[in-house]
Amino acid sequence: MFRKLFAALVLLAAGFIGGTLLTARLHISNDSLAEGVKDPAPRATATSATSATAATPAAGAPVTPGLAAAGPDFTRIAGQAVKGVANISSLQVERRPNSPFTQDPFFRYFFGDGDLFGDRRSLSLGSGVIISADGYVVTNNHVVGENMTQIKVTLPNKREVVGRLIGTDPATDIALLRLQVSGLPAVPWGDSSKLQIGEWVLAIGSPFQLSATVTAGIVSATGRTNVGFADYEDFIQTDAAINPGNSGGALINTRGELIGINTGIFSQSGGYQGIGFAVPSQLVRKVVDDLMKYGEVRRGSVDFRVESPTLEDSGGATHGALVSQMYRNSASYDAGLRPGDVITGLNGKPVEDASQFRKMIADSKIGTTAALRVIKNGRTIEIRVPIESSSSTASRRRK
Repeated sequence: MFRKLFAALVLLAAGFIGGTLLTARLHISNDSLAEGVKDPAPRATATSATSATAATPAAGAPVTPGLAAAGPDFTRIAGQAVKGVANISSLQVERRPNSPFTQDPFFRYFFGDGDLFGDRRSLSLGSGVIISADGYVVTNNHVVGENMTQIKVTLPNKREVVGRLIGTDPATDIALLRLQVSGLPAVPWGDSSKLQIGEWVLAIGSPFQLSATVTAGIVSATGRTNVGFADYEDFIQTDAAINPGNSGGALINTRGELIGINTGIFSQSGGYQGIGFAVPSQLVRKVVDDLMKYGEVRRGSVDFRVESPTLEDSGGATHGALVSQMYRNSASYDAGLRPGDVITGLNGKPVEDASQFRKMIADSKIGTTAALRVIKNGRTIEIRVPIESSSSTASRRRK
């Protein structure tokens, strides 16, 4: 009897120990699987998971109620900046001599009563940026030109004001207007030299006469040259949508500051293709200051013209500025410079192309002397030429 009881106890103990070991093994296996998946988030129903996601957006990201957070929020800076961007329309009347044919009934029967021999009118439309509360407005030179007889500025509050042209700078395609209005909402200046590629910007203007239009993009490049819009080129490139009518409008950074004046686009269709250009604010401010003080922009110049060299006309040079035209009675000619010479350096700095050379000369101080590194007949020599005022060289060329 005792032996039977002892055997039963042994079997019961063995069964208990075996069950315990099997349970532990299964528990260890389950723990290992969870660790391999690495899912630290607690299990939840679909409703609780959605609520948790909506309640914890990414740091710094704006949230639209009912929608997933996505992209920066420009509502505040756009709402403020559009108050300082105006619509500009300028009228040019070209006087034509009267003709006796205009009074001939036979002639008028075939050609109508139009202005074939009368005054010719052309209208230019664009945008402008208010830069001071007392009525100064910056725009593009090609928007207002130099012979416009009437300039009308439509302010953001729909008020129309006549603009007076203070001065133009065709070299940078910048013009300055003055309105006889005070208390205007001016756009504050920003520092374009601190722009970085990839930085968000807004383009504000009146494309296709649609005033107060705002588009967003990034800075695609800085210091763009050889674009063909102006003689002095140092453009900001952006993919913010710029279309016809945006010319003269504002390029704004994320602090609501003016960092460029929209000038032109690269386009095969005439519309937006993601490549727009703006004159940087640091250059615009220099132009504006000179126009306010002197009525013209004073920058360095030389008494000869250059173009980018080709292998055929430069003797094998692939970079530099080729001297293309000059006067025999000029100081540079007396110094030994000749057409066909290739300038590869200026004051110890390399010259890559004609556009860069013109910019370096323009930035040089008037009245100083520039040391040019020149390739002449296969030899490299140094020639020193005077830096003159751009207004003096321009007047000499017109003679």
